[in-house]
Amino acid sequence: MSRVPGWLGRLGAGLSEMSERLDERRVEVEREGAEPEPASPEAPAPSPEAFPQESMPAVQRPDPAHAVPWGVRVAAEAGWRLLVLAGTLWVLIRVISAVQLVVMAFVVALLLTALLQPTVARLKRAGVPGGAATALTAILGFVVIGLMGWFVTWQVMANIDNLSDQVQGGIDDLRRWLLNSPFHVTDKQINGIAQNLRDAIGNNTDSITSAGLEGVTVVVEALTGILLAFFSTLFLLYDGRRIWEWTLKLVPAAARPGVAGAGPRAWATLTAYVRGTVIVALIDAIFIGLGIYFLNVPMAVPLAVFIFLFSFIPLVGAVASGALAVVVALVTQGVFAAVMTLVVVLAVQQIEGHILQPFILGRAVRVHPLAVVLSVAAGGMVAGIGGAIVAVPLVAVTNTVVGYLHTYSREQTLRHAPRPRGATASDVAPVTAAAASGAAQEPGPAAEAPAADA
Repeated sequence: MSRVPGWLGRLGAGLSEMSERLDERRVEVEREGAEPEPASPEAPAPSPEAFPQESMPAVQRPDPAHAVPWGVRVAAEAGWRLLVLAGTLWVLIRVISAVQLVVMAFVVALLLTALLQPTVARLKRAGVPGGAATALTAILGFVVIGLMGWFVTWQVMANIDNLSDQVQGGIDDLRRWLLNSPFHVTDKQINGIAQNLRDAIGNNTDSITSAGLEGVTVVVEALTGILLAFFSTLFLLYDGRRIWEWTLKLVPAAARPGVAGAGPRAWATLTAYVRGTVIVALIDAIFIGLGIYFLNVPMAVPLAVFIFLFSFIPLVGAVASGALAVVVALVTQGVFAAVMTLVVVLAVQQIEGHILQPFILGRAVRVHPLAVVLSVAAGGMVAGIGGAIVAVPLVAVTNTVVGYLHTYSREQTLRHAPRPRGATASDVAPVTAAAASGAAQEPGPAAEAPAADA
């Protein structure tokens, strides 16, 4: 007898059993009030091959995405996004390095605009036209900066001969002090150090000459950057609002309200930073300059100007300017004057760090000291001294913008969220102190309204 009828019988029995199971599953789903689950792609339709002569249970394989642990999936999602951000940042840094002169000139123009813009606003309120107020403020600002540079150069050139004699006398005094000091320094060791210095200078004559030739290029680039900064400052002072409105048009429409709100706050932070830094640098220069003046250190006024300018570089500038003042005092007035200069510099810098900066700068531009150190180091590595100068205000502005956008996003989420009703609304709604006291004093229908709604 043929074996085909028995095979067909077993197939029919299998199909009947599967149909009964599906009916039972459908009844259970209808009881639970849920929709029947769609067939899984890993469970294909039954076929004759699925029912061999010996009945075997089907092996259900999980979805590969579900087999990966949740933490690994989150790490992978965050990882590729971080890679995209890192690549974008690298490209941005390369572009900035290619046009570093233009970027630095524009950043300097922003800092100068933040410093001079309040003067323009006062002149406009006094009735001066916008163009005249901008021109007067910009010319006055650049004249003051030019006079400072001219005064420092004049003082150095006028005292260079006297300073040379004082330096030579100071070196002789320092040599005698070392010979008579308890460090047991011999005349032979001092002569050896001097000879090594002369040999180093002689062996690097070509390098020094090439550095001098490169200095000419640096001067040309500096003049170009000054002109760019001057014209950028003029346009920012005169037409800054219109430039900002045009910039907002480049932002996607969905993100435009948040950016429009973050811009004024970032500008307020930058203005507060520039004003506070100028005031703190001026106080440092005045008090340290007075200290070294009463100690009879030569060129006290040019050193005070250098201290003022170096104070715009956080951390590094204060150390460099203080070390310069101490060295000048050491080679001209001796060890005692150098020690007293160091005491004056440290005292003023301690007052600056613990009293002046927290009081003048306030919470508007407060940045953690670790963030200051890392940002100054990174800025110096990327763009040299200019990068170190703009690193801290950039971090302060970024901190303000990120904080505002986070708050704005949370407010928008709460505003567009569906409002709860009934008893849930009474539990979620904020209750002020006045409302709570009024409800306690008058427990009438108003107090029972939430319960009635519920």
